Amino acid sequence: MKIVPDTSVIVDGRVTSLIEDGEFAGAEIIIPEAVVAELEYQANEGFESGLSGLDEIVRLQGFHKKGDIDLRFTGERPTMEETRPVGEIDAIIRNVSEQEGATLCTSDRLQAHVAEAKGLKTHYMRPASVSAEQEIESLRFQKYFEEDVMSVHLREGCRPYVKRGVPGNFTFEPAGHRSLSERDMETMSRHIIEAAKREKNSFLEIERKGVTVVQLEAMRVVIARPRFSDRFEITATRPVVKLDLDDYGLDEETKSRLSNFRRGVLVSGPPGSGKSTFAQAVAEYLHEQGAVVKTMESPRDLQVNEEITQYGPLEDDMELTSDILLLVRPDFVVFDEVRKGEDFRIFADMRLAGMGLIGVTHANRAIDAIQRLIGRVELGMIPQVTDTIIHINGGQIEQILEVEFTVKLPAGMEEADLARPVIMVKDFNTQKALYEIYTYGEQVVVMAIQDREEKTTGSGKLAERQLRHIVGRWIDGVVDCEITSDNSANVYVEEENIPHIIGKGGKTIASIEDEAGIKLNVKPLKKSEIRPNVIKQKNNVVLDAGPGHAGKEVDIMGGDELLLAGTLSQEGTIKVRRRSTQGKAIMNAIASNRDITMRPR
Repeated sequence: MKIVPDTSVIVDGRVTSLIEDGEFAGAEIIIPEAVVAELEYQANEGFESGLSGLDEIVRLQGFHKKGDIDLRFTGERPTMEETRPVGEIDAIIRNVSEQEGATLCTSDRLQAHVAEAKGLKTHYMRPASVSAEQEIESLRFQKYFEEDVMSVHLREGCRPYVKRGVPGNFTFEPAGHRSLSERDMETMSRHIIEAAKREKNSFLEIERKGVTVVQLEAMRVVIARPRFSDRFEITATRPVVKLDLDDYGLDEETKSRLSNFRRGVLVSGPPGSGKSTFAQAVAEYLHEQGAVVKTMESPRDLQVNEEITQYGPLEDDMELTSDILLLVRPDFVVFDEVRKGEDFRIFADMRLAGMGLIGVTHANRAIDAIQRLIGRVELGMIPQVTDTIIHINGGQIEQILEVEFTVKLPAGMEEADLARPVIMVKDFNTQKALYEIYTYGEQVVVMAIQDREEKTTGSGKLAERQLRHIVGRWIDGVVDCEITSDNSANVYVEEENIPHIIGKGGKTIASIEDEAGIKLNVKPLKKSEIRPNVIKQKNNVVLDAGPGHAGKEVDIMGGDELLLAGTLSQEGTIKVRRRSTQGKAIMNAIASNRDITMRPR
């Protein structure tokens, strides 16, 4: 029996397996010089497939020396002009098979199809009969993956290490006493590459000079070698938990926001924090809700329902993948993950095309995810590109931010003519403004807004008391003051007293400002109106007016509409069940952007 193997079966190690099984025992193995040249080129470029293929030829030489097979090489090394056209190497291999009257052995479906079309004897080697799970379980580094191990870290000249635990609660510890040699690393690397090429649900996701990224079922393996890394290194990671969206304790309002296809959501967090676990939970939740969901991944390692299609970069370009997705027209796309400037540009382009989009990105804080968009997307477009940021840390949702666009005077500025377009970043649960993003000259400013409670402690409270005393000398009636910055304050008086405090031609307010030393904005006082902090919990909505208002009987207003009446607790709060009539009324008022206030009776 004469056999001509092509590059594909040499690389995946299938020829030696068939010799050991007896199917190719005594065969004459003819290797075209074109195969050796291609493997040599790949090895010189640092590709694992080239090294794996050359190791396979070395093993064939071993069988030849033992007399199990005859091995010889034939043909001429291809020139640069011959190798440049796509498929030319395959054509050279087919010509050798035809000239030798041998059977072409290949695991490349297209190569087999062309050979059959030309009437050549062809042995197409389908994926091995052993299950993918059995094949992958047999890999040597699998012995380090105990039940609670998240990842295995192997490095030439060092002991193996494992990361044990779950996101947010893990330890990094040695998993053996013997240091790994270069030969150990080469052997494991070759077995990983061979398994990836043989198994149906495994892929060589990325192959570059000095690094190979392999997806083995649910496991991601990164193989790095000099000169990319200083030593040979293999890092294998796997998901240790799979959660449903219900496991995150989200309320219905947040779920509704996630399932709105008109929104763009960024899921942020540091590496290993559980971002992808949350993203796959969202993808499956949306699929269960009847949405058409696709993913864009590199590598494809989300553990999602089989009915959700996972796309990789088309011709190594995610932009081409996005073009195809616009033709497929899914309701939602999960983009895992948005790393480079080009990825953010693609994310923005798909979002502006009207596609529901959930992007996964690295960030230490939720606001950092927005800052990664600055400079990559026009500032005014950011709220249209992403209006929700969900920050994950330790496998839990740490913060949810909401992004809005408005025109206002930025916090800390006083002159009305300084008003400008401002991106407001709010805490989604409390609706409290946390940051303002705007342009100042040539710079983009991300300004944290000082919390009201922080501003009214210590010297701030003393300043407000002094200001109330100064204003109270000029008018009769209730006066309330709010320090808004180092140079300005709001003064609240009853509506009928506003003309008295301003005075003829503004002389009275000017005298008060001279005495107080700051600029004053006079506003009507609506029955000593209190603006509570609104806290949305899973089952309740809490209105917190602060301990200073404890025990007061109040009317709770949504704009000018009375929502309910009640008495504040000793902590100055009122807790209302979200599903009650009053709770629904409060949530509807919030959703329609009406101010929630309290008016003492």
